[in-house]
Amino acid sequence: MKSNLSRRIQALEPSATLAMAAKAKELKAAGRTVYDLSLGEPDFCTPQHICEAAVAAMQSGQTHYTVASGIPALKEAVIQQYKERHGLDYSLANVVVSNGAKHALHNIFTVLIDEGEEVIIPAPYWVSYAELVKLAGGVPVIVSTRQENNFKLTAAQLRENCTEKTKCLLLCSPSNPTGSMYSGDELGELADVVLEKDLWVISDEIYENLIYGDNVFVSFPTVRPGLQERTCLVNGVSKTYAMTGWRIGWTIAPADVSKKMASLQSQETSNPCSISQYAALAALQGSQQCVADMLAEFAKRRDFCARRIEEIQGLSCPVMGGAFYAFINISAHLGRKYGDKMIATDTDWCLELLEKKGVAMVMGSAFGAPGYARASFATSMENLEKAFALIEEFVAE
Repeated sequence: MKSNLSRRIQALEPSATLAMAAKAKELKAAGRTVYDLSLGEPDFCTPQHICEAAVAAMQSGQTHYTVASGIPALKEAVIQQYKERHGLDYSLANVVVSNGAKHALHNIFTVLIDEGEEVIIPAPYWVSYAELVKLAGGVPVIVSTRQENNFKLTAAQLRENCTEKTKCLLLCSPSNPTGSMYSGDELGELADVVLEKDLWVISDEIYENLIYGDNVFVSFPTVRPGLQERTCLVNGVSKTYAMTGWRIGWTIAPADVSKKMASLQSQETSNPCSISQYAALAALQGSQQCVADMLAEFAKRRDFCARRIEEIQGLSCPVMGGAFYAFINISAHLGRKYGDKMIATDTDWCLELLEKKGVAMVMGSAFGAPGYARASFATSMENLEKAFALIEEFVAE
């Protein structure tokens, strides 16, 4: 009998972050106290004025199909945002609103990548990147970066890993999972190689509003002339406005690419949720005080995590310039026993930490970086204080 499943789907790996979150929920359901640092999801409620816009949209009958690529008003708001913040000029033809940034990435890979073409992905990388490339028939080329360089790809590494099959470079700044971010000069050096090698760039800028200290966010197409014509930007409202469940993201890309993404989306999902689109419009056009308030709280948590990691023997992490993750080097504690059990890998470490102490983190190997563990600080300070006390106990034992 022939296999019921395609080779492509058999090769697909499940999301490690969702798997760890599911394991944490399973323990909670069994009555355990669990401090969940696994999911990259703000713990705040969606701001009230955004929720009210959704209710108003429903009450006014905005509950039907929209244009597959999104309502013009939301596209205009996205265009205006990029003009005001980054000085970039786009038109409605460049924007496709999708069912979240993950869906936006799927659209890009499906439209740009032919079978066997390569996408360079710096590691550590968000768990879904490589799998989405493979689903599109592409080949993810994982390039390891170093903690000493704050986990940033260098121009030399990019040039060394380009082949005749290389189609795209995928960047995420600020980074999930490390929180590191590229300066304008660093992006410029990468851009020189991009132009030299005639590459496309997919720039995931979903964390652009979650920046700490003196760090300055730089949008990739701004660093060199000619980059807008070869860059696909990915963004959305999920992280900035605590709207993960609303599922609204978007791409900004050259018009011919956007047209094909809109056609693809029309066949696969029709339009994004009409009500969520009006909520996202309110988020972009309304007061941004809610963003400032959430960022201030994230900054306190970030400082706390940095201090606690430094205090715990054998742990370290890169500078967290943005996003809400600490990517913790746990390698000094591998190859040791916890009770009778040998902790050989980062997966062993994370599973044992969850089982024995009730703290959920995600193993670094899921992000292409064995020997690390990702902790999300998108949770309350109380939870972080208790979680790190338990991590310190675990390491000491």
